[in-house]
Amino acid sequence: MTQQPQQQQIKEGKSTAIAAYLTFVGTIIAISMNSETKNTFASFHIRQAIGIHIVYFLVLALISGFDSWLITIPFWIFSFVLWAYGFIGALQNRKTIVPLLGEHFQKWFKTIG
Repeated sequence: MTQQPQQQQIKEGKSTAIAAYLTFVGTIIAISMNSETKNTFASFHIRQAIGIHIVYFLVLALISGFDSWLITIPFWIFSFVLWAYGFIGALQNRKTIVPLLGEHFQKWFKTIG
């Protein structure tokens, strides 16, 4: 029994997609892993992961000036939810757009991956 082309594409790109979510360095490694094959599943998750990591660093810069848990906790939760949403999507073999910003990540980083 042969696999459908889309399922084969997902199977081949899954490890790269997962690596993209494991720190910013993992994203750089995933880009390198995907540079020759240009797997569409991996590229999708690489773009999502880059966006999530950038949002994380922007949130980190924004909240570093606050000294209140009531302000910082919601930002950390927001960053974690975005990361978990994308990571779980990669684990479940789905191209899941992260809430609020995922469509923008796909547009902004279309040349990456």
